[in-house]
Amino acid sequence: MFKEERTGSQFDWSMLGNLAEGRPNLGDSMNVAVYRLMQFTLRDVLIQRMGVAAADRVFYDAGREAGVQFYAHVLTKKDSFPDFVGDLQDALRKLNIGILRVEQADLERLRFTLTVAEDLDCSGLPVCGEQVCTYDEGFIHGLLSSHTGREFQVREVDCWASGDRVCRFEAHAL
Repeated sequence: MFKEERTGSQFDWSMLGNLAEGRPNLGDSMNVAVYRLMQFTLRDVLIQRMGVAAADRVFYDAGREAGVQFYAHVLTKKDSFPDFVGDLQDALRKLNIGILRVEQADLERLRFTLTVAEDLDCSGLPVCGEQVCTYDEGFIHGLLSSHTGREFQVREVDCWASGDRVCRFEAHAL
């Protein structure tokens, strides 16, 4: 399940396990610093072994798969774009992932500008002049692709780590 060689995704939502059974005392939440510790040390090792571009691709692709899975297993309102966005906003806030806002939406051309405040990945990081939310780019790609049936290019254009106070993403259908 976890250690078989593979060339395609074998992820299944059931791999997340039964958190109520497995964590009856600690529950399903943890400190953001622990999440970042896992993410940033994993990123550091990937960069050392594979280089920045390959590490970014891994994080983007993992985020995309997570977005597809999140859409399928967490979101319930998918009939219209406004319903999808409202459901997504509620889920991201409830799960303490971030506060999503749609700044621009062109539904005919499938072009969007989205912001995420209090982002799980970077809010509060020191300014380093970089956009660091590669996983989030993929996550948004997976969500939008799942909702529209089209592939997307998603790029972070503003980030807490580059000096902004929200992460801003531009997305457009390919």
